[in-house]
Amino acid sequence: MTKKWWHDKVAYQIYPKSFKDTNGDGIGDLRGIISKLDYIKDLGVDIIWLSPIYKSPFVDQGYDISDYYAIAEEFGTMEEFDELLAEAKKRDMYIIMDLVINHCSDQHVWFQKALADPEGEYADYFYFRKGKNGNPPSNYRSYFGGNCWEPVPGTDKYYLHMFAKEQPDLNWENPKVRQELYSMVNWWLDKGLAGFRIDAIINIKKNLDFPDFEPDGPDGLASCCKMVDSVDGVGEFLEDLKNHTFKKYDAFTVGEVFNMKEGELDQFIGEEGHFSTMFDFSAHCLSEGEHGWYDAPPVDFKEWRQTIINSQREVEKVGFEANIIENHDEPRGVSRFLPEYARNTDGTKMLGTVNILLRGIPFIYQGQEIGMQNAEWNSIDEFNDINTKDQYATARKAGLSDAEALAACTRMSRDNARTPMQWSSEENAGFTTGKPWLKVNANYKTINVETEEKDENSVLNYYRKLTALRKSPEYKEVFTYGVFEPEYEDTETVMAYYRFNGDTRVLIAANFGTEPIDLKLRYPVKNILLSNKETIPNGETLRIESLGTVVLECVCV
Repeated sequence: MTKKWWHDKVAYQIYPKSFKDTNGDGIGDLRGIISKLDYIKDLGVDIIWLSPIYKSPFVDQGYDISDYYAIAEEFGTMEEFDELLAEAKKRDMYIIMDLVINHCSDQHVWFQKALADPEGEYADYFYFRKGKNGNPPSNYRSYFGGNCWEPVPGTDKYYLHMFAKEQPDLNWENPKVRQELYSMVNWWLDKGLAGFRIDAIINIKKNLDFPDFEPDGPDGLASCCKMVDSVDGVGEFLEDLKNHTFKKYDAFTVGEVFNMKEGELDQFIGEEGHFSTMFDFSAHCLSEGEHGWYDAPPVDFKEWRQTIINSQREVEKVGFEANIIENHDEPRGVSRFLPEYARNTDGTKMLGTVNILLRGIPFIYQGQEIGMQNAEWNSIDEFNDINTKDQYATARKAGLSDAEALAACTRMSRDNARTPMQWSSEENAGFTTGKPWLKVNANYKTINVETEEKDENSVLNYYRKLTALRKSPEYKEVFTYGVFEPEYEDTETVMAYYRFNGDTRVLIAANFGTEPIDLKLRYPVKNILLSNKETIPNGETLRIESLGTVVLECVCV
């Protein structure tokens, strides 16, 4: 494997709207990010991923871009962005941005020109199609609910939107569209950007026949995923994108990839793959409901453990994946992956240890490092997220009561990850002096950066130790390139694995159970590198307390 500059890095995702507000308008901004660069650096972070900061109407929180070359006024100015780039560079950190090119905003000049002349050049920047017998061209349900086809005013045509109706899909079959997008990508890379997180990219390849599919819900529609699954050839677009942009700059790229077909992993993240890496969502898929959030199952420990093991083994043959516990599109990992008895400091450290030391690129989401959890929501009106409101409506239509539908959204809403960053126990968690755009989690009085900075046993200081261990000169090689080997798979409550490389072998073990457990050691212990509870190996036996986690260097034999 050819070693790349990003292989041994730790990444941190910032959701700018909820990170730090410096002007009192209740919305996080670029100046707030600049003010916290030292905090991020102290966490051991090398790469910062910014969720969208482009000009946008914010129907989908910035994933509906109206101008790819402009910074949203809510966040600041292009001058401040340039300052952010410069300040990050001073600290040997890299900035990557979200790249949203499956769709744009209906306020983008291209779409406005298309509406003004539905037979003109810009209509072909999108998918304008005639309806069938007075109905939309096909029976696809969008990711956010409702039909994927929206009428073009004053015509018998419809336009395709796989997300919200305000997010028309771009026509990647049109070479003019591709060239416009490539020029934009290169413009940002020329500014000094280190790369991109590529949003929803698998959707760019459409079945141009737009055939109907068997309905899979009471609305008579079929998930638009079925259309995506039915077509081949997205790799040709992705290679074209890479060769015209990323490859020329040795840029770091991380793909948001769902619906990948069997056997395609090497094409996506292999030595000559479309992307540097892509997120591993395999564990997150365990809590997907058949019909929506309302029937989403809880995560089973053994299934979760096996899923991670399977993913690590598969990816190891090919390249690197990006490992996450949570992000802006998911509920908080502590609330999702841990049973109620483990949603505390020890359990949070345990979950972080298992994730950060896996093979792959660790991505920490803002607030994860202090153990932020899901919020308590009292009404659907408290939510801002468009997807949450759709899921609430879906649950109610399925016969659930208001309380039951609200409980489902409380468990699964994306807004759980979007509540403001908890900096202190002051009003609004120190996020803003104004009214925050989304409510602050009520637990900010105890879970916040300022409080945890002062506690040497806090989750924050433990995360700092984790990243320091991963990047230490003695162990960086084994945690970056070392083989992954599972251990204690026959136990009921232990998630454990070795990382070994050459003459270095490290055991990572965590007890998710409510009782202590004694484990037989396969290799003698040389050093205890890290633990969240007192753990003393006794000859050939290792006792791990409930919610205990330990990192041991073993004799390599």
